[in-house]
Amino acid sequence: MLSRRAPLAGFGAAPAILSSNRLFAAGYPERPIHLIVPFAAGGNADIVGRIAGDQIGRNLNGTVVVENRGGAGGAIGADYVAKATPDGYTLLVGSNGPLTVNPFVQAKLGYDPLQDFAAVGLTSYVPHALIVSNKVEAKTFADVLALSKKAPVTVATSGLGSATYMTFERLKAATGGNFTHVPYRGGGALMPDVIGGSVNSAMTELSTALALHKGGQAHIVAIAAVKRSQLAGDIPTFDESGVKGFVAQSYIGVLAPAKTPEDIVAKLQDAIEKGFAPGSPAVERLLSIGAEVATPEQQTAKGFAAFIRADYEAMRDAAKLAGITPT
Repeated sequence: MLSRRAPLAGFGAAPAILSSNRLFAAGYPERPIHLIVPFAAGGNADIVGRIAGDQIGRNLNGTVVVENRGGAGGAIGADYVAKATPDGYTLLVGSNGPLTVNPFVQAKLGYDPLQDFAAVGLTSYVPHALIVSNKVEAKTFADVLALSKKAPVTVATSGLGSATYMTFERLKAATGGNFTHVPYRGGGALMPDVIGGSVNSAMTELSTALALHKGGQAHIVAIAAVKRSQLAGDIPTFDESGVKGFVAQSYIGVLAPAKTPEDIVAKLQDAIEKGFAPGSPAVERLLSIGAEVATPEQQTAKGFAAFIRADYEAMRDAAKLAGITPT
């Protein structure tokens, strides 16, 4: 049985030759690590990914270069990392979209999320929120739903296959709202259009929408959480707004290509554990944007791998309930 600090290679078995892995990892990192964010800049994955990259660089005394490779609900960036050399120098900022949503909405996925990656550690999760343009005459979710009965309401997401797309589809199925999906390449990319009113609303992470809500540039009508956010107690939950039990969130973690040497994964895991320790600046930053920090067990490779497997099955069930079939 693997110990708390013995990560998984992919989500299957650990590498067989540990001694060679130790030799391989002895000088790691010896050159810049490339951390791939599979979405456009400005969204939750980008924000949290950059925080994680900073902590990995600091705790490994190395350089981390963050690269945005957006598109296809995160599939383009994820596929790039899945096919990269498994040496610890190309990592993925992983989230629901490329890991546990894409398999159920995209028929031709170029990678296997459960076999082609080695989990390193989970950092955080944040609830989804519906933010509405100030140009739309709707102050509550009930108003939005009523408006949709008169004419279609456009709802932007981070793209087909993203976590927010799945939440959009679930909300549409749960309420019967006349909502039209507008896909973007990331949460940050869609916000200017919400502000300008070219889209009526967006389903996105609270961390992406909160500043706009507080600044009066747009307004969040509901969050998909069990309870209201301590950072914005004026925003009701979907449950309070009549969509009983409706909860959805995005998680962010770091992964490496499958077959990455065990000791390199262990070094990366340690960097995440140190960087996101209670009371650290990184944790305070996450809390300030409405995110919840992963538990100590979830910050391990073993814990994150188990988390992904559980969410994968939950998304399979959600896709069935929403009537989603891969296209």
